[in-house]
Amino acid sequence: MIKTISNLIVKMMPYKIAYAHCDIPCGIYDPHLAQLGAHTVLRMTQMLGEIKRENPPSHKASAGQSEIKAEHDVARMTHVKEEHGSLIEDELGTLENDYFKDEHFKQYPQLREIIADAVKLSAKTRQTIDMASAEELLEKVLQISEIFYKTKNLEPMRVKSPYPTEREIVVYK
Repeated sequence: MIKTISNLIVKMMPYKIAYAHCDIPCGIYDPHLAQLGAHTVLRMTQMLGEIKRENPPSHKASAGQSEIKAEHDVARMTHVKEEHGSLIEDELGTLENDYFKDEHFKQYPQLREIIADAVKLSAKTRQTIDMASAEELLEKVLQISEIFYKTKNLEPMRVKSPYPTEREIVVYK
């Protein structure tokens, strides 16, 4: 009986729908982690390419110590690349589903396509060691970041990142 009354009271109470990335309406959204993830995917792709060039496949029956180290490094770098690819998808999903609203998608009609392309590229970069895809992923994430800051009435700008990728990040004035 008490449960039924409680349910009735709750149903009759006015409510507001709250939107947030953490199920608490804190209002904190930022594309920074997606940018960091894209730079990490790019860097791991660069490093995996370097290992591949430095340690071409051996035709020996048993692997030497340097080949074992290379296999270990490849496994670790691949794991990091996977984690950051997932991070990108999670962060972009949060922005798409919780931050960006209909008015943003109307104002920037290309936004949904850019997000979809970035998610596809994230999957592709995890499946391959493809610098072109990693570069394109970073570019899509930077475009999303620029749109994000514009929706906040901030002026986005690209600056050289401090990362070994030697690419850009998007910040705002």
